Formats: sequence, structure tokens, C-alpha cells
Amino acid sequence: MLALSFVALRFVHFTALMLIFGNALYSAWLAPFSLQRLMANRLLWQQKAAVLVSLATAVLMMAVQGGLMGDGWGDVMRPDIWRAVITTQFGSVWLWQMILALLTACAAWIAPKKNARLLLLLTLGQFILLAGVGHAAMRDGLPGVLQRVNHAVHLLCAATWVGGLLPLLICLRLANGRWRVQAIYTMMRFSRVGHYAVAGVIFTGIINGLLILGAKLPWQTDYGQLLLFKCALVAMMVVIALLNRYLLVPRLRTDTGRAQQYFIWMTQAEVVLGALVLAAVSLFATWEPF
Repeated sequence: MLALSFVALRFVHFTALMLIFGNALYSAWLAPFSLQRLMANRLLWQQKAAVLVSLATAVLMMAVQGGLMGDGWGDVMRPDIWRAVITTQFGSVWLWQMILALLTACAAWIAPKKNARLLLLLTLGQFILLAGVGHAAMRDGLPGVLQRVNHAVHLLCAATWVGGLLPLLICLRLANGRWRVQAIYTMMRFSRVGHYAVAGVIFTGIINGLLILGAKLPWQTDYGQLLLFKCALVAMMVVIALLNRYLLVPRLRTDTGRAQQYFIWMTQAEVVLGALVLAAVSLFATWEPF
């Protein structure tokens, strides 16, 4: 039960971080200056809720890790166990994860409309820290550094892609009103960036798999089978993204109503698949790959 709680917290933490990153990406960079304030307003309460969830889950994951290292639920809230956790590889990284989560929450609540760039940088730092725990930290020396860098790039590409989907739907609604030109410009920028993000996810994901599993057939272990399931989900997301970009987007000008509804449905399906990918990652990241 304790291990399952850690997996659930990991899933919620990853989801919150991707949401924060995607929202900040639009408010600070993708949207033109004339639309940035409006985007920040539309995403305000979603962003405030996400940073609190991120902070809470970061703290709870440290506590639950203490229980996993100790004798169960009784050790979850023991300060001496927490101090022991901090001395581990996970704990030394996760202490900074909690600090950055706290700073992110402060930035989002104190001056949310002015701190989009700061939120983007703080969340970027948290994703880089996530590459220092789990299977990405299984090697030392230069190979370990390269593996962690690759995993950090993988996480940031995934956050750009999946985290940008919900704000994309908001831009689509704005495209029906007075902000049509700016909203379409923002969506096209996301589309261009999304191409690189998707390619980055696939390329770094392949490298991750080779570094963790080597040349072994992945379906020989439970870890490998779930990894293949994740890959299948990602493949479906890629197909949806390509259909949206090259089949539906060109039709938005001539068949606005029906094409737009299809676009919304397909993007919502992509969000659901992305959530399933995060759930799979949260689970098999706690398993031994062999």
C-alpha cells in the first residue's frame, strides 16, 4: 500500500509539474505580448492550484520514501527517518525539489501575472532535478552525467508536448473571437515547437531504453512489457498530433465548426493518452528493469 501511494503521488506530482510548465510556456513565450496577459488570466487559478499540488506531493513523496526505507506507515512522519532519507541520493536531490516547489508556489501566488518567466525557469529546474533520481541515476561518472542529461531533455520535451495541450484548447476558443489572429499565431508557434518536442521525446526515449535495458528484448520482463505499453500510447499520441496538424488544422479556415470540434476531441484524446503515459511511467519507474 505504501509503495502504491508513492506511485500515485509520483503521478500527481508529474502531472502538476507538466501543467505548470505548459501554462508558463504559453504565458511567457509562445503567446505574443498582446495575448500574454490574457493567457495568464485564463490560466490563473489552474496554475495556482497546480503549484500547491506540486508542493504538497513533493513533501509527501519525501515522507512516504521515509516509510519505504523504514518499517512502514509508522516511519512516514518521523523526523529522524527524514534526516536519514536526506543522506541518500534520492533525498539529497529531493530536498532541492521541495525547495524549488516552495519557490514556485510563492511565485505563482504572490505575483502570478508577472512571474510567468520565473515559473518557467523554476519548473524547468524541477524537471532537471527529476533526472537525478530513479533509473536515470543508476550510473556514475561521465556515463551517468550523459544519462541524466538525456533524461532531463526527455522530461522537458514531454512537458512541452503534453503540458501544452490544455492551453492549446484555450487558444482554440480564443480563436473564435477578437483575439483570433493572436490565438492562431500562438497555436502555430506551439505546433512548430511541438514538432521538435515530439522528436525529442522519441529520440531521448530510445536512448533511455538502451541505457537502462541494453540490447535485451524488452518483453522479457514486467518492466519491459509496461515500457512497450507506454511506447504504444506515445505512438497513438504521435498519430493524433499528426492528424491534428496536417488534416484538421488546414480545414479550420473552410470548415470551422466541424473541423474545430474534431480538433477538440482529438486533443482531449491526446490529453487522456498523455495521462496514461504518466501513469505507466510513475509505475514502472519504481520497478527493477531486470
